[in-house]
Amino acid sequence: MDVKQYIASGDLELYVAGKLTPKENLEVHELAMKHPEIASEIVAIEKTILALSKTAAPNYSNRFEKINNRINPPNDKVMRLDEKNRNWSSYLGWAASVLLAIGLYWMYDQNNKLASQIEVTEQQQIQLEQEIIVSNSSLEATEEMLNAIRDKNTTSTILTGQKVSPNSYAKAYWIKKEQKVFIDAQGLPEPPDGMVYQVWSLKLNPLTPTSIGLLENFSSEQIKVFALANPNESEAFGIT
Repeated sequence: MDVKQYIASGDLELYVAGKLTPKENLEVHELAMKHPEIASEIVAIEKTILALSKTAAPNYSNRFEKINNRINPPNDKVMRLDEKNRNWSSYLGWAASVLLAIGLYWMYDQNNKLASQIEVTEQQQIQLEQEIIVSNSSLEATEEMLNAIRDKNTTSTILTGQKVSPNSYAKAYWIKKEQKVFIDAQGLPEPPDGMVYQVWSLKLNPLTPTSIGLLENFSSEQIKVFALANPNESEAFGIT
């Protein structure tokens, strides 16, 4: 963007005066964070307004003195008003300047809070979208597994536990025409730290194992169903 042209547009003066909408205030704040020239111009405008507020407060002391001398000559015994009471306009100008500075600071603080709230909301939305994507992926995997189980051409095999873990079990659903195997590993215990389950396609005579993949991310997978490619002429399956 053309920073000089934006500064000359008058939007920064409206921003300092509090005449922009919350959305426009946020846009000016973000541009000021990106462009030091814009931030410097905002500070300069604020200083100018404070200076104008100071000079705009008139000092009536001299005028009042002249009028009072005409009405009451110095020799007359007239009690003059206290000088402090005649400078109330000057104090009023300074008070207005202070109030303006407080208002500008409050508006700047509100803009920062609004920007933070928008950022948090955007992060929450992104997280929700990611959770929806993961949920949809899990649902699709579940539906695909159910269709595979129900297919009359699917070969189902139960894998029982060995001596090291006799109560463990798993199920393999082999869709030969699609060269795919679904492993239902819900009955397997959590693997030790640093270890991962490996699935084998077996030829029984002689016993010939061929690895067809790993059950990765076992702990984080909620339904414990894994899809693996199996182009082999399997006679059995094993998991180690």
